[in-house]
Amino acid sequence: MRIRIFAVLLFLLTAIVPLLKAQASAAQGTQQTPAAQEQKTTTNDAGAAYSLPPEKLAKAIAYSRIRVILDFLGSGWGILQLVLLLALGAVARMRDAAVGLSANRWVQGFAFALLLLLTTTLLGLPLDLYAHHAAVEYGQSVQGWASWALDEAKSFLLVFVFGGLLVMLLFWVIRKSPNRWWFWFWIPAMLIVLLSVFIAPVLIDPLFNKFEPLAKSNPALVDRLEQVVTRGGVQIAPERMYLMKASEKVTTLNAYVTGYGASKRVVVWDNTIAKATPDEISFIFGHELGHYVLNHIPATLAFLGLLLLVEFYLGYRGVRWLIARYGKRWGVSSQNDWSALAVLLLVLAVLSFFSEPIINGYSRMHEHEADVYGQEAIHGIVADPQATAQQAFQLLGEISLVDPNPNPFVEFWTFSHPSVASRAAFAARYNPWTPGQRPKFFNK
Repeated sequence: MRIRIFAVLLFLLTAIVPLLKAQASAAQGTQQTPAAQEQKTTTNDAGAAYSLPPEKLAKAIAYSRIRVILDFLGSGWGILQLVLLLALGAVARMRDAAVGLSANRWVQGFAFALLLLLTTTLLGLPLDLYAHHAAVEYGQSVQGWASWALDEAKSFLLVFVFGGLLVMLLFWVIRKSPNRWWFWFWIPAMLIVLLSVFIAPVLIDPLFNKFEPLAKSNPALVDRLEQVVTRGGVQIAPERMYLMKASEKVTTLNAYVTGYGASKRVVVWDNTIAKATPDEISFIFGHELGHYVLNHIPATLAFLGLLLLVEFYLGYRGVRWLIARYGKRWGVSSQNDWSALAVLLLVLAVLSFFSEPIINGYSRMHEHEADVYGQEAIHGIVADPQATAQQAFQLLGEISLVDPNPNPFVEFWTFSHPSVASRAAFAARYNPWTPGQRPKFFNK
C-alpha cells in the first residue's frame, strides 16, 4: 500500500472500486451445497492440481517474496513517512507556504495538497521503481520506463485534481460540522464510489490502455462469450464487448465485466486470447460474470460502506487525540488546519493496514463463489468444465509466477483470492452434475 496525500480517495479508488468490479456476497441461504461441502483442499490435492517445473518454481518463489516484501515495506514506509513529515515540521512548513501564497482557501487547499502529494510521491518512488523493475525482470511486464513514467504522471494528475476536490469537500464539511464530519463526509464518499465504477471504463481506463471492439478481430470469441452471457441470464450486447491491448504493458491474462448500466461492458485482454484456449477464456470470463450475476456489487457496497464509516469515525477520534497530544509539537493547531490532513492520512493508513485481512477475507469468500459460478456457467458449452477450469488456473499460475505453496500468514493477510493451488484443486474435483448432486447456481 503506497500512502499518498489523498489516502481517502486512494482507499476508495484502489480498494473499494476493484472489489466492486471483482467480488461481493450473495445470499445463498444456509443449505450445504456441493461447493460448500468440498471447499477445503488438502495439500496433496492442491499440489497435484497446480505445480511448476523446478526452474519456474524457483522464479515463482523468488518473485513472490519480492512482492510480499514490497507490500509490507510499502505499508510500513507509507506510515513512517507521514510520522516523519509531521515530527520534523515539514507538514507545517507546507501549510505555511500554502497559506502565504494566497488568502483564497481554494488556492491554499490545492497548493498544500500539491506539496504533500509531491513529497509523498517522491518518498515512495524508490519502491515504485523497484517494483516495476522486478516485474520486468521476472517477465510480468514489458512496459518501458518512458511509458511507465507517463502512466505514473497520469495517475498523479488524476489524484491531484479529483483528490484535491475531495479534500476541499472534506474541510468544508469539517468547518460545518466539527463533531459529525466523519458521517456527513461518508455520504459523498460513497457516492464517489458509485460514480467511479460507472465512469471508470468510459473515461479512466482508456487513459491507460487501448480498447477496440472485440468483434473486429475475434467474432468467433464474441459468439462464445454470448453463450456464457445467455446461460447466465444477463444482457450484454456484442457491441459492448471489447479487446484490451494489455500485451503492450503486461504478460498476464484477464477477462472481466466492468461498469454498470450504460457503461457495462465485457473486456478481454489480448494476452488471454493469444495464450488461452476459447474454453479457458470462457471459464475466466464466466468467473468474472458471476460477480455481476450474483448481485455482488450491492453486497460489497454495503460491506465496504460500513467498514469505511467505521474507519472515518475512528479517523475522527484518532485525529482529535493526536492533535491534542502532539499538535503543538507538529504545528497542527486544530482539525480545521490544512496540516491536519496529514494527521488524518496517518490514522487512515494505520486503519487501512489492519483492515486489509478483513477485506481480503471477504474477497476470498466471494472469489470462491465466482469460481463455482464460472465452472457451472460453462457446463454444456465446453466438453469438460472440471478439466477446463483446472487448466485455466494452471495457465494463470504459470504465467503470473504464482507460488504453489504460499505462506499461510501472507495468504491470510494479503491474498484477495484463494491460492491458485487450492482453486485448481477445487476446480478439478467439483462436479455437481453427478447423480445425487446438483449445481449451486444453475438448475442444470
